[in-house]
Amino acid sequence: MIAIVGMPGSGKSEFVNVLLEFGYNVISMGDLVREETIKREYSLEESGKVAQMLRDEKGLDAIAILTLEKIRDSNEDKFLIEGIRGIKEIERFRNEIDFFLIGIHASPKIRFERLKGRGREDDPNTYYDFQERDLRELSWGLGQALALSDAIVDNNETLEKFRENIVKVIKKYEL
Repeated sequence: MIAIVGMPGSGKSEFVNVLLEFGYNVISMGDLVREETIKREYSLEESGKVAQMLRDEKGLDAIAILTLEKIRDSNEDKFLIEGIRGIKEIERFRNEIDFFLIGIHASPKIRFERLKGRGREDDPNTYYDFQERDLRELSWGLGQALALSDAIVDNNETLEKFRENIVKVIKKYEL
């Protein structure tokens, strides 16, 4: 298993696209939160609120538990877990599966510009909203999770360079 961690807008979705070419099945923790948001009859703009509710109800590893359930329900064995947010999730995964954690780094300015152009309902409209979202993500331990990465991929340049950096990491660690 490979897991990736990065701040919103860092390039996790593009990382996923590259890993699909390597035959990985993808589980997006964010998609699981969005599914839960709809199930609980909230708007997608409130997915951050629902993520916090899940963590309040079931612990900081709540979304990791949902992810592991999804993996166990599958007949596949080669997964990319996208969207780790904290240490408790990493601990849950390390206790239950063998995986390699890759962090993605991009500057706040670049990330905000990407999010503005992405068009998802839960993306921030203002830089203030962007900062609030970052602070919420960091409160869940995302910064600590990034620090625990087995490798870091830089995404502050072109899309082509980012894709090259991803492939280098995959080949270097024989993933």
